Amino acid sequence: MIEIQGLTKYYGRVRALHDASFTVARGEVVGFLGPNAAGKTTALRILTGYLAATSGTAKVAGFDVFEDSLEVRRRIGYLPETVPLYPEMTVRSYLGYCARLRGVSRKDCDKRVADAIEKARLEEVRDTIIGRLSKGFRQRVGIAQALVHDPPVLILDEPTLGLDPRQIIETRQLIKDLGRDHTVILSTHILPEVSMTCSRVVIINRGRIVAEDRAEGLAARVRSSERVLLRLLRPGDDSAAVLSGLPGVTSVRREDDSTFVVESKLRADVREYVARTAVERNWGLVELRPVELSLEDVFLHLTTEEEGVSAQ
Repeated sequence: MIEIQGLTKYYGRVRALHDASFTVARGEVVGFLGPNAAGKTTALRILTGYLAATSGTAKVAGFDVFEDSLEVRRRIGYLPETVPLYPEMTVRSYLGYCARLRGVSRKDCDKRVADAIEKARLEEVRDTIIGRLSKGFRQRVGIAQALVHDPPVLILDEPTLGLDPRQIIETRQLIKDLGRDHTVILSTHILPEVSMTCSRVVIINRGRIVAEDRAEGLAARVRSSERVLLRLLRPGDDSAAVLSGLPGVTSVRREDDSTFVVESKLRADVREYVARTAVERNWGLVELRPVELSLEDVFLHLTTEEEGVSAQ
């Protein structure tokens, strides 16, 4: 559905994107993840026709963003980082206005507005003036304007920015629901956003795509060791030293009075030795489980390795 190849963008002498390439299949919800100023918004603005690239190609549903810009725009719904709203209009009148701008016919306009209101869960405020809405509802109106012409592709740039915790949860669920009927690119620097809403992750750093995979695939690629968490009721003063001497163990880190993280070589399973030792020494074993790399670990590894910093 979306194909980006070799996309490069300069602002004067500053290179915001460098040879960026990735694809998004029909029906995917993909997280476009990167630190601030990594190039996320630049890439999305090029994809939506707001900016011209210095070089490279971008296609949506087979149409070239630069040569068939109008066809691409008909197939995209875009929520920019700053939501484009008219605060003096009601929700329904604003969405009707957006539908007409998007070329929705008069006979279909009311239906499309009603569908967008339902999908964005705006029924209770449909006739409220936008300027009187909470931040969370205004964000939903922004999503509704991206939906009103029923595009196959949704591009959402920082959709939960500035929302409170409850509004964030509601917006994440809304995005997951939209993924059933649309291809979605979700741009964010908030890691839980991606973990909770996306099936695949594209990570960008300093204008370059540094990884593209499912979250678990990324974790497998950057993992350099195995780790298990051990929790004890009665650890001894020598517990860390004893654990360090077990076969396959490379290091032991004491997290607090009762918790240890035991590290071993990649694909080495030391849980049997750890459990046996804890029982034999009467340490009161209450928990022993693998520690998986989180998306935060993966993100830090991939976005700091150029500076020689490891997430391990």
